[in-house]
Amino acid sequence: MIQRLRRKFILVSIGALLVVIVTLVGGLASISYYRAHQQIDTVLTILSQKHDQLNSEDTKQQFQQRLGPKFNREGIYQYRYFTATVSADGQDVSKIDDTHIMTVPRNKITTIAKQVNQRGDRKGTIHYNKNTYAYQVNRLPNGDSTITFLDSSIIMTTTNEIIKSGIYLGGFSLLLFALVLALFSKRAIRPVEQAEQRQKEFITNAGHELKTPLAVISANTEMDEMMNEENEWTRSNKQQVEHLTRLIGHLISLARFQENANIDLAATNISQIVKEASDSFTTVITHEDKEFHSIVAPDLTIMANRRYFYELISILLDNANKYCDPHGKVTLSLQKSPHGKYALFAISNSYADGKDVDYHKFFERFYRHDQSHHHGKQDGFGIGLSMALELVNTFNGKINAQYKDGCTVITMRFKLI
Repeated sequence: MIQRLRRKFILVSIGALLVVIVTLVGGLASISYYRAHQQIDTVLTILSQKHDQLNSEDTKQQFQQRLGPKFNREGIYQYRYFTATVSADGQDVSKIDDTHIMTVPRNKITTIAKQVNQRGDRKGTIHYNKNTYAYQVNRLPNGDSTITFLDSSIIMTTTNEIIKSGIYLGGFSLLLFALVLALFSKRAIRPVEQAEQRQKEFITNAGHELKTPLAVISANTEMDEMMNEENEWTRSNKQQVEHLTRLIGHLISLARFQENANIDLAATNISQIVKEASDSFTTVITHEDKEFHSIVAPDLTIMANRRYFYELISILLDNANKYCDPHGKVTLSLQKSPHGKYALFAISNSYADGKDVDYHKFFERFYRHDQSHHHGKQDGFGIGLSMALELVNTFNGKINAQYKDGCTVITMRFKLI
């Protein structure tokens, strides 16, 4: 249980850090992407208006005003762009300025300009030779159109590098955090692990120590009955001795199971085990004037341990019989899920007063759910269902309890192989 808690703690911590990293990297990427596109739009707007006046003071001041005071006045010349003027009918390209671009030939500029002109939109992007060019169209008074193309790949390179660096750094930080957490979490939970181990040893040792005085009390009671005949006091003593003996046995069994939780799992035909366990309980249940119905699908196989799975089914059958209403009904079923991936087990028992039971605490140790159900004969300890939960977790299954149609229903799910 401690190891499962440790794994959950590690997973939750890694998940929380992952959310933080994704938020930070995503935010950084979004801001960088937005600023890059804002820069592209600004540069395109200025170039489309004054591409032939780059050396003027007015143009340089306009760049500084829009891109910020930190913008280098010489930075104007870092941008790669070209312009083309397309006639009103879209058939001719009358003027091309390619003095600020080296990678796009004039004949290709003519083709690209005609394609953009046919689109009819004012702004957009077009791809050529693995580069992306943002463009802006300005309509002239005579009907012609001047199209300015800006190589946005250069501007987006910085943004892409920031995003890649953020992803790599975030992934490395997450991996490093997971390794450090895995190393130090074992040391952190060591006191808890030691305390639990001492608790298990105490239960086992105390159980063995208590058996001797209980045996003496039982022998003295029998001797008293032989000398003075049986009476209500001796009967009470024997009942309490028997009660304590069973309680100690349950506690020792649970402690031993937790100490040896790493049991061997193998492919196990649970249909056969459930059939054997239900057959052995049929007489016990029907002898108390209760109905018992069972439906078991054949040849369902899961990874389990035969001995402990039989004990699991016996615990649930005993619990259902113990807390079933007089002349009530116990129903057991083992079926394959609709998609054929899981084995679904369900056991229910009539329980008129079950509405007031807190089923969230059903599998807690020493929880007694018969406090509002006074039949006067329930003698459970609240340990059986706790052991059932441990067994189901060992078999990598799921267990749940609920109240439905006047019955307490316990369901389990195991993955089929």
